[in-house]
Amino acid sequence: MKVNQAKRLKGGAWEFTQQEPLKEPLVLVFGDRFLLEDENIYQEIRQLYPDGHLVFGSTSGEIMETNVFEESITITAIEFEQTRFDIVSENINDFVDIEKMGAAISGQFKLQELNHLFIVSDGSFVNGSGLIEGLESVEGFRASITGGLCGDGARFEKTLTSYNENPKQGEVIAIGLYGEALEVSYANFGGWTPFGPERTITRSEGNVLYEIDGKPALDLYKKYLGDKADELPQAALLYPLTVQQNEESEPLVRTILNIDEDQNSMILAGDVPMNSKVQLMMSTMDDIAEGASNAAELAMQNRKKKPELAILVSCVGRKLVLDQRTEDEIEEVAEVIGGQAKITGFYSYGEMAPFAGKNECQLHNQTMTLTLLSE
Repeated sequence: MKVNQAKRLKGGAWEFTQQEPLKEPLVLVFGDRFLLEDENIYQEIRQLYPDGHLVFGSTSGEIMETNVFEESITITAIEFEQTRFDIVSENINDFVDIEKMGAAISGQFKLQELNHLFIVSDGSFVNGSGLIEGLESVEGFRASITGGLCGDGARFEKTLTSYNENPKQGEVIAIGLYGEALEVSYANFGGWTPFGPERTITRSEGNVLYEIDGKPALDLYKKYLGDKADELPQAALLYPLTVQQNEESEPLVRTILNIDEDQNSMILAGDVPMNSKVQLMMSTMDDIAEGASNAAELAMQNRKKKPELAILVSCVGRKLVLDQRTEDEIEEVAEVIGGQAKITGFYSYGEMAPFAGKNECQLHNQTMTLTLLSE
């Protein structure tokens, strides 16, 4: 596996950490939404990688090596030596629901040979839980899935993604990796602590939460936020919800992406099933950095080879808590996985990964999620 990386800050020139000839590379382009709206961005990067497969995604912060950038574009170009890949891109506007879209994407891969699926998804219109459900619903699908919902800073205005064209809204890109030589491991961990009373979801539909304990969800949430309620939906990133569907299921963290004042409801990044138990959560800088270290340790368990590439997808809510210490969690990961791995990734509106030791993917919020690759 050969990996080239580069970055360009707003108004600056491209800076390459290494630049060697690559043959038909997979090129991951993560960047600030405003920079990706430049009508020339696709052609600019196409000139750098004439035979590359270009996957674009907007972010809430770009990760490269142990640095976190804002108002930048990062490039990670990968030439696999023993692994082949296919890329499928579909738009949510072409489907009646997200589950059908997920199934249509999976159906285009050679499932018997598929090792892993990495997803770069629109983060504004796509219900991540429904997307995963659709992807895994196709008969014969056994691959692991990781990835994330793209971001737009803490603005929540629109997100952009694309494959081999200018970035646009509503697109989901799936990168399918084939071959037994490829070793993939993954993990996620949060570092958030529940507080306050445990309550029950009494009315919800998909990823829209209407009532908790028979009362309007938004009213209850605003009561807890107090003065910070005026800063919604951004303030919600500091106080996510933990959702547990039943006693046997692992609790999932859910971020509030938007609010609907007319309906007194909250739109979350993933499903919030009826009768689930729900609690508010909070965290500290140290807890979040330690959570990233725990995620890295879980991802490294039982690996046969040292990772050559680490793709990190972390939540914008973690970045807001860490503030000036955002790079702490990246440094924690780097220390655990070793200096030989190239690190790329982005801050997201939702993270996709199975729980450690399991294959079934889940949508997470407020976690650090790692995908470690080697050949």
